Amino acid sequence: MKKKTKWILAGAGITALSAAVVGVSAAVSRKISKFVVDTALDREGPKPMKGTKNPNDTVVPDELTEQLREMSEKLKNSDCETVEITAQDGEKLVGHWHHKDEDKRVIIAMHGWRSSWNKDFSIISEFWQNNDCSVLYVEQRGQGESGGEYMGFGMIERYDCLDWIDWVNERLDDSMPIYLAGISMGASTVLMAGGFDLPENVSGIMADCGFTSAHAIWKHVVENNTHFSYNSRSKIVDDLCKKKIQVGSQDYTTLDAMKDCNVPVLFIHGTDDTFVPVEMTYENYKACVAPKKLFVVPGATHAMSYLVDKTGYENVVKEFWELYDV
Repeated sequence: MKKKTKWILAGAGITALSAAVVGVSAAVSRKISKFVVDTALDREGPKPMKGTKNPNDTVVPDELTEQLREMSEKLKNSDCETVEITAQDGEKLVGHWHHKDEDKRVIIAMHGWRSSWNKDFSIISEFWQNNDCSVLYVEQRGQGESGGEYMGFGMIERYDCLDWIDWVNERLDDSMPIYLAGISMGASTVLMAGGFDLPENVSGIMADCGFTSAHAIWKHVVENNTHFSYNSRSKIVDDLCKKKIQVGSQDYTTLDAMKDCNVPVLFIHGTDDTFVPVEMTYENYKACVAPKKLFVVPGATHAMSYLVDKTGYENVVKEFWELYDV
């Protein structure tokens, strides 16, 4: 065989091998991207891939673990009335209504990603009840007893907030002050709802450790909890997201909502939060054009600000109510 022919064949072999490698790489990238989106959105998420960890795991001191579990069970088994509504898109939504006689305000509470109403609000529920609040604890869509196969990272759930506000106003006098409260993904949900033209009796929003967008939190979690690169597959992730919930991970953000918000907002975050970085709350706060208050708790990890500084947390919330109860 002539030398030139050998080189041509060798070159063809390298080209074929390169094409095969690119094909395998693309397939692997799509598989990883699908895992990210399924984990984020599906009611029943996939089993964790090797080398990953649950990003929603909050490190809690051993001495508090049992106490928090007991408080969660206590709230779950309390005398709340279970209620159902039909969302604008036809999904069944479930809430737990705790009515306080002679209440001064209503709180609509939205829990976080892959969590529950009784877990996320067990530590603060007593404070709310002792301060003349009726509370509607919502089970977010795609979780718990509410309908839906997917979670929407606030982009879909913000519409559910409107439906729950309507339910409260039909149940009570529509002059009763309403506050939207959320933690983690629930915080981003109520912040995104702030972009709507809300009823006049919605007096404020209380957002504890909310993120700026689905895209931003997915990028942060992937890059900090796995060995995968996010930027190289963000387009695939976004396309898969749109197929599931008809909106992309950057189609609507808390930053968008805060530019249109016309109700007061109380932003809360812990400095040591590794799941949702405190910098995201700084971004949300900066973007907010409505009256606003920032309460940052040194040393608090994800969703632990109330435990770390109970007195400071309660004082800033009561001051917020005093200012904006209508």
